[in-house]
Amino acid sequence: MHFSSFSAFLDMGGYAGYVWSAFAITFLAMFWVVCSAHFTRRKLIREIKNRVAREQRIKKAQNMENTL
Repeated sequence: MHFSSFSAFLDMGGYAGYVWSAFAITFLAMFWVVCSAHFTRRKLIREIKNRVAREQRIKKAQNMENTL
């Protein structure tokens, strides 16, 4: 489809409301997915670090009990 001007492009033949809202909804959904994945990844990494640190503290405490 060819447009004679930029304003005609933005108007989309009278369907601008549908076209641009579809683009906006799509990009917002994509942004939400990326952000959600990022924050979930950060949360999982933090939980894994905490779990590893806890296991190390438990091992250290058990070793100290064995030396008494």
